[in-house]
Amino acid sequence: MADPAGREAVAAVWRIESARIVGALARYTGDFALAEDLAQEALAEALVTWPRDGVPGNPTGWLLTVGRRRAIDAFRRRAALDERYAALARDLGEGGATSGNAHAEGDGTDLLWDPDRIDDDVLALMFTSCHPVLSREARVALTLRVVGGLTSDEIARAFLVPAATVQARITRAKKTLAAAQVPFAVPPAAERAGRLGSVLSVIYLIFTEGSSASSGRDLIRLDLAGEAQRLARVLARLMPDEPEVHGLLALLELTAARFPARTGPDGEPVLLDEQDRRRWDQAAIRRGRAALARAGAAGRGLGAYGLQAAIAECHAVAPSVGATNWERVVILYEALGRLAPSPVVDLNRAVAVAMAQGPAAALLIVDQLLADGALPGSHLLPSVRGELLTRLGRYDEARAELERAVSLCGNEPERTVLRRKIADVARLA
Repeated sequence: MADPAGREAVAAVWRIESARIVGALARYTGDFALAEDLAQEALAEALVTWPRDGVPGNPTGWLLTVGRRRAIDAFRRRAALDERYAALARDLGEGGATSGNAHAEGDGTDLLWDPDRIDDDVLALMFTSCHPVLSREARVALTLRVVGGLTSDEIARAFLVPAATVQARITRAKKTLAAAQVPFAVPPAAERAGRLGSVLSVIYLIFTEGSSASSGRDLIRLDLAGEAQRLARVLARLMPDEPEVHGLLALLELTAARFPARTGPDGEPVLLDEQDRRRWDQAAIRRGRAALARAGAAGRGLGAYGLQAAIAECHAVAPSVGATNWERVVILYEALGRLAPSPVVDLNRAVAVAMAQGPAAALLIVDQLLADGALPGSHLLPSVRGELLTRLGRYDEARAELERAVSLCGNEPERTVLRRKIADVARLA
């Protein structure tokens, strides 16, 4: 009889290790698109075999072994018994794809990872996905899909575009990489700068989806956020003289430090002014501040990620919301808006202005965003506007904005918070 725990194990291993598996297979085969197909075939076989025969002792190695065997089959079908096939066949031990069996001794080094090693397969996968032959949108979408494991729907919500658009970008990107014969490798130092912006964007977007899930019942997706942090650390070791790499690492560490206090016992969201700051991860705060100091020490000024990290530092060192240096936060958001203008930056600046100068001044900023048609389809703008209107005593308008935010929000815990605010407004009215 099939064991349900086997299917759960498949899902868990795939969620954590899929990017590394695809990366390793891409390194073995030299074919990015083929590697993804092979990984999917290995996953399909695991869904049949593990519930029947039991979970193997080395689940990730089992998937890799099956994928490599599928690669050999593919090369045979293509009648391409070349050096790649010979190398694969030479390294592959017998019996490795049997549930519960250990791998042959000669095979172990290929299947074990140091999570912070510089030549990390996942990082190579990211740089390959961020090749200059692809458009920026295609680079980010492809890497989020292959490395971050996000679905097309999740990527679409992050970009505020239809899912079909994302799927088309990913398909075109794979075909372009294949046509251009892009090698699977971390590029030499001279070529990294041209791809760094996209790589940083991908890490940031993976972390953003992890820290505030766009849909589902979990507010925080620790697997995605943790992987983004790991990749940022690897990148900081790979490019130690790039201040914006350290700025991004600082931002992720300082933001993740608040995770333990952001949810209650039942997973419900806890807003910033209600969080027990004693639960914040002080070690992560120290790491984040050290990374921010290293970014500043380069003497080139903070970039967009460094400025966001400086804002996060303001929160991290403040004993309470009221004691936060909101005037400095406003100044940092103004600088960020000039360096990397976006409606989201303006909306966050409005929140800071509300704390520093009052809700009326902030509402002017939000209303201008509304007049400009900013952030269509996002719950963020009506959510902030509803909060400001509540503080101004305009309860009927506030309730309408908050109800609109609920209708646009895809995350269930966030909808719960918005509904609670609506109930509070109803009691005040």
